[in-house]
Amino acid sequence: MGALPALALLPVALVLALMAGARWAAAPAGLAGLALALPIALFAFGWRGPALEDASAAGIVPALGGVAAEAGFTTLTILWIVFPALWLHELQLGTGATATLRQALARLSEDPRLAALLVAWFFALFSEGAAGFGTPVALAAPILVGLGFEPARAVALALVGHAVGVSFGALGTPLVPQLAAGGFEPTALAGATALLHLALGWTMALALHRIVGQGRAGPGWALLAAACFLLPFAAIAAFVGPELPTLGGALLGGLAFALAVRRREGGSGPAPTRAALLAAALPYLMLLALVLATRLLPPLREALAGLEWRWSLLEGSFTGRIQPLYHPGTLLLLALVAGGLLRRDAWTAFRGAAVRASGRLPAVLLALVAMLALARLMVHAGMIEALAEGAAGLAGGAWPLLAPAAGAVGTFVTGSATASNILLTDLQLAVAATLGLPAVWMAAAQGFGAAVGNIICPHNIVAGGATVGLAGREGEVMRRTLPACALYAALGGALVFAITAVD
Repeated sequence: MGALPALALLPVALVLALMAGARWAAAPAGLAGLALALPIALFAFGWRGPALEDASAAGIVPALGGVAAEAGFTTLTILWIVFPALWLHELQLGTGATATLRQALARLSEDPRLAALLVAWFFALFSEGAAGFGTPVALAAPILVGLGFEPARAVALALVGHAVGVSFGALGTPLVPQLAAGGFEPTALAGATALLHLALGWTMALALHRIVGQGRAGPGWALLAAACFLLPFAAIAAFVGPELPTLGGALLGGLAFALAVRRREGGSGPAPTRAALLAAALPYLMLLALVLATRLLPPLREALAGLEWRWSLLEGSFTGRIQPLYHPGTLLLLALVAGGLLRRDAWTAFRGAAVRASGRLPAVLLALVAMLALARLMVHAGMIEALAEGAAGLAGGAWPLLAPAAGAVGTFVTGSATASNILLTDLQLAVAATLGLPAVWMAAAQGFGAAVGNIICPHNIVAGGATVGLAGREGEVMRRTLPACALYAALGGALVFAITAVD
């Protein structure tokens, strides 16, 4: 690896070492990484911002302002998911709804491992396929805490549990830039990506089983959960396309798994009444209805997505956009309010829940801004491209082994599998052309790696931790998710290398 790629790696390595090794919180680790990345960007990469030739403050300050604007704007879009999720969690606790749901799950099984599979695997995967953009962890982690899991473990479970579905995200969003870049048939790329997960996704279910750390259920239940999701997931991807694999796999698989748990395991204790269970589940049912309606009804989808707010600085070099009516945070808020309207006893707890939720937001704000500023600086300075190109040059014919890891690093820095695919798919295709590798498999490797990188992305951990009061302890989550990410990316690389060697 050349000097520039090695220098570009330093801020990423520092953040990983401080969070996973030294147990730093995300905010100081992100600020330390940013402090290291800035001189590297300015002096090693010669970054001066768009169309700015001089190194004076007059040239650098506007560019830094653009980075700060992008980081701040993205922080607000994330908080718009986190705040309604926090509010919903506090409301559910205050009204006893969480206790009712815990009681219902206990009737299926009292085993925490089975409860974790139902919530952190199937519910989180369904949320990823329906809404994406941080919604799965924001919803699943508080439920897991309500079921008795301590916060760091709950966030780690939700992150690991939803990772396999991130390749297709909210109705296939991450594959859109890949399809545009490579001109692939949608089912061809979706099928190849899903096949990689079908072959290896069981390892993530076993990782989830291990992170739970307690319970009677053996690993066979984790393998059953993996099969229930992965089989319909892969079939939908190969024969239907990229829009519904995660959503459909989670829905079909979750129903099958719940029936298996109820038939073979069975819990104990008093069952909640149907009315109480319906009231407790009402906000989630409302969210499900809203997501399906806004994503699957074209006229409604086009009307809501048609309202878009955009901004740009320095002739479009720094930009931001949001579709406020289509945003998952808006749907969460609507589900929360609609659930309260239909369940009148919840309204008395609304104000207190909102106050408690608001009190948690300041602690996460600095961490998100620091991590996102580091991400945007590295993107704009060309440090991510340098990392990927250096790795490709170093690996040569062994690049398929590292292709998923490159996708994971892209998500680690950008915080989004879609952004990682935008950033690195062209590079993956260029390397494939240079080395004579099948393009569709290299694009699939990128999407596969980008998905698992989601579980170690610092600002994803920060956002998920904010919903369960974990501010300052994000390193505990990364220590649980980093081994699973490394193993999954390595196994994916070995599988892609074997496939491309035969193809």
